[in-house]
Amino acid sequence: MTFARIAGIGSYLPGDPVTNQDLIDRGVDTSDEWIVSRTGIRTRYLAEAGTMASDLAVEASRRAMTMAGITAADLDLIIVATSTPDMIFPSTATILQAKLGNVGAAAFDLQAVCSGFVYALSVAEKFIRSGSHRKVLVVGAEVFSRILDWSDRNTCVLFGDGAGAVILEAAEYPGLLASAIHADGSKNAILNVPGQVADGQVTGDPFLRMDGQAVFKFAVSVLPSIAQQTCDTAGISMDEIDWLIPHQANVRIIEFVGKKLGMRSDQVVVTVDAHGNTSAASIPLAMDAAMRDGRIRPGQKAILVGVGGGFTWGAVLLRF
Repeated sequence: MTFARIAGIGSYLPGDPVTNQDLIDRGVDTSDEWIVSRTGIRTRYLAEAGTMASDLAVEASRRAMTMAGITAADLDLIIVATSTPDMIFPSTATILQAKLGNVGAAAFDLQAVCSGFVYALSVAEKFIRSGSHRKVLVVGAEVFSRILDWSDRNTCVLFGDGAGAVILEAAEYPGLLASAIHADGSKNAILNVPGQVADGQVTGDPFLRMDGQAVFKFAVSVLPSIAQQTCDTAGISMDEIDWLIPHQANVRIIEFVGKKLGMRSDQVVVTVDAHGNTSAASIPLAMDAAMRDGRIRPGQKAILVGVGGGFTWGAVLLRF
């Protein structure tokens, strides 16, 4: 029987960290105390004008391939989770493919907003388990700064840019133990970018809009339950989980979910203070940080949980 495991991971953040004070100096009507007390965010990274999601993705992908000991030619599938693609089409995945120098691998984008990486991992594992593919590059890459309304202090201070990538490969033992993904389209209005491109013009509102309270209530409702569901599927108790690696949206959501699941604070990987909310990139960015600083060790188990616009949510249970 063929299973899937993570063989390599990498991440990339553009430029230098942008502090809350930097945003204030740029004209955002807010304060450091306001941002930190409500979100836990102190810095984030913002890509320069002209930098695309694929530019961030290629750096993260190369680092993941280096850890896995493979080259781009070894890849037979590339999945990019993003809500900020380089263009309407072709997919950011094919643009990334060209930049990496791969020819022939299947490549496509997956759009589940902040749940995108969890969705993409779940999909990639199915390809490997089927026997059709053996080495899959899964990327979460976002340039959210280009869809932010910088006059809306309730949203623009929350987000950042970045990319994270993993190599998922076929194995004789399971590294990905279980996954679950869900959606409820009736909730799409609480977090969206409702604008469109039509007849050569942007129509509607091209900026991110969010009902923060509604998002909070939904997130703290579904994330603990999806984590428990995924563990139940694998036949593993939450007591056996070493790490919770959640989507890095807001420190209050992260702390609530951790406590609800009975995880100690030192078992929860938190990077939202340094990275902000990087949407589909947030989970792999956090996982890469914890793996490279030695917190996550071989044989340990981690539950990844994400929730995002759509509304989408999901979880993946990993053994490293």
